[in-house]
Amino acid sequence: MVQIVRVGVAVLITRDNEVLLLRRANVHGAGSWAPPGGHLEYGEAPEECAIREAKEETGLDVEAVEFRALTNDVFAEGKHYITLFMEAARWVGKPSLAAPGEAAEIGWFAWHALPQPLFLPFQHLLNGQCYPSAGIREGHL
Repeated sequence: MVQIVRVGVAVLITRDNEVLLLRRANVHGAGSWAPPGGHLEYGEAPEECAIREAKEETGLDVEAVEFRALTNDVFAEGKHYITLFMEAARWVGKPSLAAPGEAAEIGWFAWHALPQPLFLPFQHLLNGQCYPSAGIREGHL
């Protein structure tokens, strides 16, 4: 088995004290909740990936995307990812399930009432198992 580390990019889209999450389906981590995101493509900047993935998965146009943290995620089934968490300061549109093959549900959730189970990288971020180590807690970046 070839062991490689992949790079994922997740984009935190917030309003008031809520975060936009998708319940993953037919992809790695199916059944868990996560911010929109996906694989970083060759030659792509993390900001570009966040903008592309937000559009592909939610239909939203995100702007002013900035790096917030990264997590080192080794999954029980043997996959290993470095996940870059980006934050979109602004967004336009109404969220929708733009990629129904990859997600089964979409919704806004209060930081203190997140759905379960959470996708491992997002759980690591919330637990402060990230770089920088402050993490995301209750909507504070």
